[in-house]
Amino acid sequence: MIRHISILGCGWLGLPLGQALAAEGYLVKGSSTRAERLAEIEAAGVSPFLVEAGEKVEGPDLGRFFETDLLFINIPPGGRRSPDVEEAYPRKIMAVMEWAARYEVQQVVFTSSTGVYGNEQRVLNEADGLAPSSASGRALQVIEQYLQLRRQPQVTVLRLAGLVGGSRKPGRFLAGRRDVPNGEAPVNLVHLEDCIGLVSALIRKEAFGEIFNVVADEHPTRAAFYTAQAEKEGLEPPTFIAGATPSWKIISNARSKERLGYEYLHPDPMSF
Repeated sequence: MIRHISILGCGWLGLPLGQALAAEGYLVKGSSTRAERLAEIEAAGVSPFLVEAGEKVEGPDLGRFFETDLLFINIPPGGRRSPDVEEAYPRKIMAVMEWAARYEVQQVVFTSSTGVYGNEQRVLNEADGLAPSSASGRALQVIEQYLQLRRQPQVTVLRLAGLVGGSRKPGRFLAGRRDVPNGEAPVNLVHLEDCIGLVSALIRKEAFGEIFNVVADEHPTRAAFYTAQAEKEGLEPPTFIAGATPSWKIISNARSKERLGYEYLHPDPMSF
């Protein structure tokens, strides 16, 4: 029975997730690397902690933070802003897992990305092989493999698609750009409310120790989606290179729906 939940990283997803889980009756702790954000975390009904994860995990009250039934690890790799991401990120998560093991945390939920899949011009599911093309994707692949080899704590991996909702306004991403490639490629996106809803369903079902893709049902083209979103925001829509052969993949969410009984609140990105 999960009662206590600690969320490492109360940012775009972690803070509203913590607020939603607290409203469901869980006792939620949440961390930030910035002291000025602790009051915001507390106002959301979440007990605030200052935690810095790097080569070492540091903070004034780490023992109490890691005394939990479930640890939700929500620290992104950092991508281009972190040139040594392929080495530094796995070491960071390994350091976190050592604390989790020390305090005998029973369940860990780790947020990965559908960026671990390659562009194979087909529908991909959790059983398919990984072929990330970016440094951050390769870092996630390394740490996923490490986590799956651990016997304790038990780890659940959520491969999140492109994140939309809340402060992430996709109409701004490509607004005004010219000759954007891959306009006919399908998009793989997920709304913030579905990230939260699926995590809640996962905990209720206690479907731990598995891998789930978290992505909307529908996959409109890149050109259709970003044009519509720019117009929705009153911005100049992008233009796309005509006739280019797209490099693409479609990520299936069938397993998350079947195993968790979850129906996506925002199944079509064109309605985001």
